[in-house]
Amino acid sequence: MPPQSEVEPYAAIRRDARSGMSGRALERKYNVGRRTVVKAIASAWPQPRKKPPPRPSKLDPFKPVIDEILRKDLDAPRKQRNTVKRIFARLIDEHSMSDVS
Repeated sequence: MPPQSEVEPYAAIRRDARSGMSGRALERKYNVGRRTVVKAIASAWPQPRKKPPPRPSKLDPFKPVIDEILRKDLDAPRKQRNTVKRIFARLIDEHSMSDVS
């Protein structure tokens, strides 16, 4: 069975509420909380989910350094270019990077 959209349970809750079903009975029947029942009765359309704000990366302070290393690697012969492991080691040794794995 394909997953239901959020609109379908809201419509079912509204339909049963109009027929006289109590809030608690709606909660038990649809396995939702009181807030969901109140929201479904108040509006036919569920509120869109809010996206969490982007979290800053621990690498943000080191991105210019990494970009510079990669820019220099463009001119280097293939066998002499830095690997990810080597760039990580350089950041720890030369730039005192900590708390990053």
